[in-house]
Amino acid sequence: MSNRITVGLDGTEVGSAAADWAAHEAELRSADLELVHVEDWAQYGPFDVPLPEPRHQWAEDLLASTRDRLLREHTTLDISTRGPEGVAAATALASAAAGSDLLVLGSRGLGSVSGFLVGSTGSATIPETDTPVVLVRSVEGSDRRHGQVDDAGPVVLGVDLRSNCDRLLAFACEEADRRACPLVVVHGWSLPPVFSYAPVLDPGVVKEMADVLQARLGELLSPWVQKYPQLAIDARPVLGQPAIQVLDAASDAALVVVGRRIRRSALGPHIGPITHAVMHHAIAPVAIVAHD
Repeated sequence: MSNRITVGLDGTEVGSAAADWAAHEAELRSADLELVHVEDWAQYGPFDVPLPEPRHQWAEDLLASTRDRLLREHTTLDISTRGPEGVAAATALASAAAGSDLLVLGSRGLGSVSGFLVGSTGSATIPETDTPVVLVRSVEGSDRRHGQVDDAGPVVLGVDLRSNCDRLLAFACEEADRRACPLVVVHGWSLPPVFSYAPVLDPGVVKEMADVLQARLGELLSPWVQKYPQLAIDARPVLGQPAIQVLDAASDAALVVVGRRIRRSALGPHIGPITHAVMHHAIAPVAIVAHD
């Protein structure tokens, strides 16, 4: 990795919120920050032609003004800009993120009930890159000023005990350690179908399964507890739909971390249903970490 964070800008409040979060994260990591604005060829037709001059100048002004603003608020950062043209936005953003530690994108808020809208560019970019992608929220009506990042609360990580969680745990532990905050690790589970109609017939079933999962979660976390002895890690195997349990634990989180299995085939979904639900409904920034 190049110790660099890349953030995509689109000229909206959503993009500004993403830039603010990325600048704060770059300071935590002592990393460089790269601002990227992509002009999607689909807006102008599938031909490699120059952009209309006013639009091109607008993009340059957006990158320059955002850089100037962030430098005033984060005087020690090294901030560069890039404006690739003539390719699909998702492809260009994924290419820009190659070698970066993070790619940061904005996600527009639709309200507490409707959740959030991860735009077509963001949804298309996530499967295109193995770089962790962070979606930063901007809620309409928020009184948060530019440069203000809410870093209170824990880092919340959703895990599936059937998957390889090493990349997720490494990312989540590092984020919690940087913020000196607790790490909450959630594994949501449900009773097997054979118990679904009458689990109350044996009240000990739920407790027995919870104890087994608590032990398995403890084994999973043991190396990370040793590696980060100063980090408070709260392991929670909880009964219920995994996405709902992660969202409930993340109600006051500084960051939510979920996984995305790397799929090389063009067929089939590239973002699982749990990650998809968390992406669209979590209030906190959401990090999607690709893993095998």
